[in-house]
Amino acid sequence: MTEDPRLSAARYRMERLAEEEGAAGEGPAEPAETAETRADAASRGGPASDASDDPARRPTSAERAAYVETVIQQAIRRGDFDDLPGAGKPIPGLGRGHDPDWWIRRKIESEKLTGLGPPALTLRVEDAELDARLDELPGEDDVREAVDDFNRRVKLARMQLLGGPPVVTPLRDVEAEVQGWAERRAARARSAASAAAHDEPRRRWWRRR
Repeated sequence: MTEDPRLSAARYRMERLAEEEGAAGEGPAEPAETAETRADAASRGGPASDASDDPARRPTSAERAAYVETVIQQAIRRGDFDDLPGAGKPIPGLGRGHDPDWWIRRKIESEKLTGLGPPALTLRVEDAELDARLDELPGEDDVREAVDDFNRRVKLARMQLLGGPPVVTPLRDVEAEVQGWAERRAARARSAASAAAHDEPRRRWWRRR
């Protein structure tokens, strides 16, 4: 059976710590086989050595490392690390380029703050939510006005030399956004009509009863 790599890592740390203690004059380095014996005993939950029963003896760094590893192994067996928040989910922001202002952007997104922070960040958040905001508008003229206003503020932020991160939010094509708004609106209408047609036989049956 293949040895648990975590146990191997604990043994390696114990050997290195024992060697460092011996080199620093704290005493002779602990033999490797003794360190392995203690790690095995610690991983099984048993005493690392009979010498550990001596209350006057100060534990070595190797023994402290073995104790920590034992606590971790026991927690794994109990399932303390199971079902942690975010388990099985991709790490947020993984694959993005380095953003020195990531914490500001994440705060704005999580708290849904508006009008706060540098224009480069607020416009980026608004750009991500623009389609949903346009879908709430009643007509094409309203969509054109909203996109024109968004583009105007992006251009203004690009011209301002007030410091802060550069504005990389792209401009939106007005007519393309109107077409996308109309297509999404038609798709929602078809979906609502299909749902109504599916429920119509049920309503007729209920009225007959």
